[in-house]
Amino acid sequence: MRLRGKKGTRDELERQTDLIVLDPRTYKGRWAQRFGNGNPIHVELGMGKGRFITQLSAQNPDINYIGIDMFDQLLHRGAGKAVKARAEHGRPELNNLALVLFNIEHIEDIFAEDELERVYLNFSDPWPKKRHHRRRLTHPNFVRKYIRMLNNNGEIHFKTDSEMLFEFSLNSFADLGLRMRNITLSLHRDGNPAFNVMTEYEAKFVEQGKPIYRCEVVIGKAALDRHEEALAQADKPAEKPADKPADKPEGNSAVQEP
Repeated sequence: MRLRGKKGTRDELERQTDLIVLDPRTYKGRWAQRFGNGNPIHVELGMGKGRFITQLSAQNPDINYIGIDMFDQLLHRGAGKAVKARAEHGRPELNNLALVLFNIEHIEDIFAEDELERVYLNFSDPWPKKRHHRRRLTHPNFVRKYIRMLNNNGEIHFKTDSEMLFEFSLNSFADLGLRMRNITLSLHRDGNPAFNVMTEYEAKFVEQGKPIYRCEVVIGKAALDRHEEALAQADKPAEKPADKPADKPEGNSAVQEP
């Protein structure tokens, strides 16, 4: 994505210390202190204009969210969307969102082991040329980093409009022995699912009739246990209703008619 820088943008970001983080390395292992609570931390890698992460943060005040991108202008737009989303949900006081200026290539420099609960990868650059495949955010080299950062409840949620990238990613997850669930080749086949918050790209692609591919990758032990339990419950045969007792005949059946 090419963005034309706007004069004064960096100055504005530096003033928004409650929302913008320009020195994320200082918070490695200390993000809970940054938010002032022990709530789960969910991260979107490559937040774009910020629609997805700002909407989630306004809808879920008991979860801390971090949106990361490497362009000043995108963080500036995201900050504006955050204020708007909080107002729309009647929560202008929310402080569960941080927008981080950083190059995701070095993501291990800003998050410690077991510090995150969820990683969102939404419409990442597909890097179509073979020589660039190692830059894909679902390449095993990146996924191994996510695994170290994710805790016992850790998951990766991945969406893309690129069939090529989706195939690559499923193979990448499988090669690392990871458990996948809720794999779909057309997320919007029956309309937008109730759980789904759309990104700017997603809304545009859906309007154009393009399929959206999605899957969830279960990483943490507790998350895997819950998934296995859900599968076991789904496989149980439905209980048969108890036999209804026969209706008693009216009158005294022991009395014979004369």
